[in-house]
Amino acid sequence: MTENTPNSTATVKRRLLGRILDSDLFYDFSRRPIIILSAILTLAIILAAAFAPWIAPHTPFDPSSLNLMDGFTPPMAPNAFTGNVYLMGTDSQGRDIFSAILYGARISLLVGFAAVAFAAILGITLGLIAGYKGGWVDTLIMRIADVQLSFPAILVALLIFGITKSLIPSEMQEQAAIYVLILSIGLSDWVQYARTVRSSTLAEKNKEYVQAARLFGVSSFRILGRHILPNVMGPVLVIGTIGLALAIILESTLSFLGVGVPATQPSLGTLIRVGNEFLFSGEWWITLFPGITLLLLALSVNLLGDWLRDALNPRLR
Repeated sequence: MTENTPNSTATVKRRLLGRILDSDLFYDFSRRPIIILSAILTLAIILAAAFAPWIAPHTPFDPSSLNLMDGFTPPMAPNAFTGNVYLMGTDSQGRDIFSAILYGARISLLVGFAAVAFAAILGITLGLIAGYKGGWVDTLIMRIADVQLSFPAILVALLIFGITKSLIPSEMQEQAAIYVLILSIGLSDWVQYARTVRSSTLAEKNKEYVQAARLFGVSSFRILGRHILPNVMGPVLVIGTIGLALAIILESTLSFLGVGVPATQPSLGTLIRVGNEFLFSGEWWITLFPGITLLLLALSVNLLGDWLRDALNPRLR
């Protein structure tokens, strides 16, 4: 019996790394400077947001750490009263914009990742059931999807957000705001996963390996989970990557409209909304820097999704 020694583990890791470096996907990635830059930028923003408590020079949402005398300090200029200098300036309450962006990006990324995960799980499940079962189940799920597709995603999210918040007691609404936002965005975005997975399932369920599994008495749940699901995950990965950028933008839009996360834990959209009130009074930096961060994050993730779609589809190479 072979033991799992450190040398054998290191050999397996080297082989795995070699496979990745020799793959067509990495070859295509390494020859696209824009995609490499997008990946570096996305990773940098995610890491900066994840380690915000250690990177941020200030805790922007702790009232005890704020000094109102530092309010409206321009970027890289000493404050007229305190002499403090801030990289990206401060807002009306003296909050450091750079620190606020790091903490705001955490909320935007958290909502984006969670909403995409929720939408993907719901859409994949319904798509597998619709494609495999067929009949009235398929018709019912697809008609619901068609009805939802007739409305813009932001309207669906606003409707779900309003209905859900009306069911929550007023004293709990602020604590539950992020969860309600994730639920709203996720329920507004499951359709594309369901339709894509259904189409792939319809093609896969009639193939020989699925028919053989049925002949051997394998249960439908096992066939879906072990045989069909792995073969439909390629398109889902592409949709999820592009969907992450759309979810972040949708969350920022809802927060900008004032129906997103509360002001006590603002996202990038909330920071832009707050800064927009002072945009024409000369304090341009309060809106500009969160807006640039949101633009770079959404653009880089979207470029990665577009590249992944082309790289995984031989017809588009």
